[in-house]
Amino acid sequence: MAKDSTSLPPYFNIDPDAALAELDLPTDTGGFAEIAEACTRGRADLASRGMDEEGRKSLRLFSTWEITRYLIPVAQAHFRRVLKQNPELPQGQSETEGGAKWFTLDEVLRLRAFFGAQGSKAKNYLPYRPAGQPAKLVAVANFKGGVGKTSTAAHLAMSAALDGYKVLVVDLDSQGSMTSIFGGRVEDEWQTAFPLLARHYGEYLRIENQRRLDRGDAPQPLDEALSAAMDMTSADVIQSTHWPNIDLIGAQLNLYWAEFQIPVWRMQARGWKLWDALTDRLEADGVLDDYDLVFIDTPPALGYLTINGLAAADILLVPMGASFLEFDSTGRFFDMLHSTFASIEDGENVAARALGRPEMGFEWDAVRTVITRYDGAQQGELSALMQVYLGKTLSPHRQDFTALIGQAGEQVNGIYEADYRDFNRETYARGRETFDATYAAFKRLLLGVWRRGELETQQAAE
Repeated sequence: MAKDSTSLPPYFNIDPDAALAELDLPTDTGGFAEIAEACTRGRADLASRGMDEEGRKSLRLFSTWEITRYLIPVAQAHFRRVLKQNPELPQGQSETEGGAKWFTLDEVLRLRAFFGAQGSKAKNYLPYRPAGQPAKLVAVANFKGGVGKTSTAAHLAMSAALDGYKVLVVDLDSQGSMTSIFGGRVEDEWQTAFPLLARHYGEYLRIENQRRLDRGDAPQPLDEALSAAMDMTSADVIQSTHWPNIDLIGAQLNLYWAEFQIPVWRMQARGWKLWDALTDRLEADGVLDDYDLVFIDTPPALGYLTINGLAAADILLVPMGASFLEFDSTGRFFDMLHSTFASIEDGENVAARALGRPEMGFEWDAVRTVITRYDGAQQGELSALMQVYLGKTLSPHRQDFTALIGQAGEQVNGIYEADYRDFNRETYARGRETFDATYAAFKRLLLGVWRRGELETQQAAE
């Protein structure tokens, strides 16, 4: 029955006694612990969906249809013929006698390598990465929450893995959402990026202490935490995931302690370049030789962890919604980036000029904003206006919000982890189109950056 158009709004005539009857008791400090515990139980229940008997996530299988449509560009008939002619290759498994064949992603990667070596050279069976070019670090950042930052980073990592790249995901957000998506297990801050930052500071302190001793001054002691960090490397905090070619440096709540500890270290040693900590440790430990891409998910704030992630990045992606408030907030984010990094450069270069040393400057191969959760029927005009003002900085691709996103999110999965049989082929194909297009836009950026580096290397050698 339709409401009477003359009826009063619901905020009139509320009975105070009825409101009191609905009210619970006042909350004290301990109440926060009870709420947190309830959330922990609920999170564990939700996160357990899709896990195996040992409590670990497992990646679904991929059908012949899916492989030949999305992963290896060959006709299904040719794919089956190649498998029949090469019995040493993975043959897949059928759920019913004579039914469709299904393959693990690890088997798909082996098949892709075979087609890359034996197949037509006119097709891109293997992902492009020029010889001699370094792995690229990609930071996904914005200090406004709810813009799809973690979702975008996770799906780009999955897209790149399906494309055949070897991927490392670094979660710098103490909320640990990215860690949950990839089924990571992180007990404390010593299984996060924190010990890498601590070791970087500890190594600087050792060098500085030697200088102190040479001057006859007393050294600054390394406390117990720093001494422990000095024995750790990236290998100690990198964990494998249920994706065969995605590894993870996870996060959990204690990682936030770094936001308080880093400024203390900086005060004790003003010469310590805290913004280089993550980059230097990944390079020193040879991590960048083991991967093609490193995706860094940053906290929704411009703190010390975010500064480390941004300073390490070659490519910066900034997701945002197509609304006035998010456009305004993103503009302020870029203003803060300018202020922060310009301040670091100014501080460093005053000393560099005084000592006659080369000045330093931050540089990113590419910076792009990406519109996420896009509704073309409602946001077309505003997004077009944003494109006019931002120009090339705004990716022309808009990442639509689809029902498949919500359904996958209920299972704590990425779109690419969803089994299309839970929907149907057509629904699945439509649902993943927007993420395929997001990855295509990113891949064009990545390949352009790698190609530019390749040409610059060739020109320098001539």
